[in-house]
Amino acid sequence: MATAGDELPPPAPTDAPEYAERLAGLQQVWWKRLLPVQAPYRWNLRRLHLGFTLDVGCGIGRNLENLGGHGVGVDHNADAVAAARARGFDAMTSEEFSASPFATPARFDSMLVAHVLEHMSQADAVELVGTYLPFVRPGGNVVFVTPQERGYRSDPTHVELMDFDALRHIATELHLSVARSYSFPFPRRCGTLFVYNEFVQVARI
Repeated sequence: MATAGDELPPPAPTDAPEYAERLAGLQQVWWKRLLPVQAPYRWNLRRLHLGFTLDVGCGIGRNLENLGGHGVGVDHNADAVAAARARGFDAMTSEEFSASPFATPARFDSMLVAHVLEHMSQADAVELVGTYLPFVRPGGNVVFVTPQERGYRSDPTHVELMDFDALRHIATELHLSVARSYSFPFPRRCGTLFVYNEFVQVARI
């Protein structure tokens, strides 16, 4: 038991095997296996009609599944990529993607960056998204999804709350046009209480 003065161990970085194990463990919680908890989030993604999508920070493939197989995932966690592949999804590490046939200009209709940007500063977010932006066709979509306050506090690896203002700043820095920003699945006021309430921003190149 921790006592006064004890320091908690630092959280595993997002590229560590332990982080991939944590993602898998969260997905296997009993109530998530019994209830169709991904149904509204799947509906939310598919109604955007993103087409062939580059899922940046795909993790173990949750959104690749929600995209219905119309996407390719990239992640810096090799263990998470292996888990996504084991589930039958097209996923690769950042290095593998760079050497793949998918790393060609305008190859994708859209880019999805879901539950990634809150793990870094705004400057690093601009750099990350900018790295993959050339692979999305002109006129394509760039979709940012980040947790609201309660969700942000749920993960010790989170670095910065990426709210609507922060996401708009990132889009502006990348010369993207913001088409829509909204709270999902519940109104914005629920974000302080409900772990899975999200900021969603849809921008266009």
